[in-house]
Amino acid sequence: MNRNSKVDFDKLPYKLMLSENELPSQWYNLRADMKNKPASLLNPGTLKPVTFEELSHVFCDECVRQELDDTTPFFDIPKEILDFYRMYRPSPLTHAVFLEKALGTPAHIFYKFEGNNPSGSHKLNSAIAQAYYAKKQGLTGVTTETGAGQWGTALSMACAFFGLVCKVFMVKCSYEQKPFRREVMRTYGASVVPSPSDTTDAGRKILADFPDSPGSLGCAISEAVECAVKTPGYRYVLGSVLSQVLLHQSIIGLETAAACEKFGIDPDIIIGCAGGGSNLGGLIAPFMGRKLRGEKDYRIIAVEPASCPSFTRGRYAYDFCDTGMICPLAKMYTLGCRFIPSPSHAGGLRYHGMSSVLSQLYDDKLMEARSVEQTAVFAAAEQFARTEGILPAPESSHAIRVAIDEALKCKETGEEKTIILGLTGTGYFDMYAYQKFNDGVMNDYIPTDADLEKGFAQLPPMK
Repeated sequence: MNRNSKVDFDKLPYKLMLSENELPSQWYNLRADMKNKPASLLNPGTLKPVTFEELSHVFCDECVRQELDDTTPFFDIPKEILDFYRMYRPSPLTHAVFLEKALGTPAHIFYKFEGNNPSGSHKLNSAIAQAYYAKKQGLTGVTTETGAGQWGTALSMACAFFGLVCKVFMVKCSYEQKPFRREVMRTYGASVVPSPSDTTDAGRKILADFPDSPGSLGCAISEAVECAVKTPGYRYVLGSVLSQVLLHQSIIGLETAAACEKFGIDPDIIIGCAGGGSNLGGLIAPFMGRKLRGEKDYRIIAVEPASCPSFTRGRYAYDFCDTGMICPLAKMYTLGCRFIPSPSHAGGLRYHGMSSVLSQLYDDKLMEARSVEQTAVFAAAEQFARTEGILPAPESSHAIRVAIDEALKCKETGEEKTIILGLTGTGYFDMYAYQKFNDGVMNDYIPTDADLEKGFAQLPPMK
């Protein structure tokens, strides 16, 4: 049964916009409504939950407080961050009427578009928060990793705004595939190092073991953490995976839920791409909260690349968050911290594990997961571009692929379902990937069971 039977979709505005006065003033902490809380981060030496003191050597103090708090449902957004958000928020929830017509589906498709801000992606929502907390603490600089470069770009911009030094370790294959993304970071004032590099002990060790390594987010994390802890006045900041990041990104879902309520939309299916979990976790937060509280039910689908299938083929276990094995252990769906994904073109989804919050929800069967091959992803991306006019980022094109698939199922059954997907940003710095697809030379990388077993074999033994 259609949950929106009283809504005249033909009379809805193309963009379902909130006013600036309707911008949420608090972040929502989904963990507060979870009956089964995500497992604690563990100190790899003692196998005991990490303490505030231990984490504060690596992260900003306020971010550590947010990371360890799984009971407070809402956090006030500081005025300085809200003022910055108003540069580009609220972001539009757009009705994909042209895509619907092209598909000939009775389904109604909406996308929450996060690509209108100066950095080009949703990553700025957390970057500005973490940079603000670093500046407020009196720090002079931060380090980070980046895959596709969206997080690095966002953090570089945020650091320029607050006058912080920013050092980015960029996954080597993305560093080479996306030179213009790299130059945007440098234009904002960041230094960018291809990872693995010979500038850190972790990087040198990885290069000694894997001289031709294309790099991975796990490798780059190891280098960024080491650089931060060895540099006075610096801290490490992360663009995904951690609970604090999902908290900041909840602004996406809160705006989406508010727009749905304002215009009478009740989604049946909510879809997001999944690498570490920042975009998906932010988009689904208030909807999952309603589901956990028994208020409403939704189908929630996480979409990941077939080349890096953490949810669909990984193991739910404690693992290191980084390849160099210097970070805390997190219980998550993982392929093993030493697993190096193939150099696919969705660099932001090439992480070996998944957010502990999302992993717990998936293990509790509160959400689904699906893996898709990259040629099918780019076919969907081009169909979206030709109908909706936006060239989507390869990462969020995974969500577009599954949204199209679900809409086509509605065409077969005649069901009039409402679908919301997260469009994390634009793909204008990903033209090398689009060229490969258009030239017909793009390949689908799918690890074998033997490949995955190598990663599982190095999972840390737990007492």
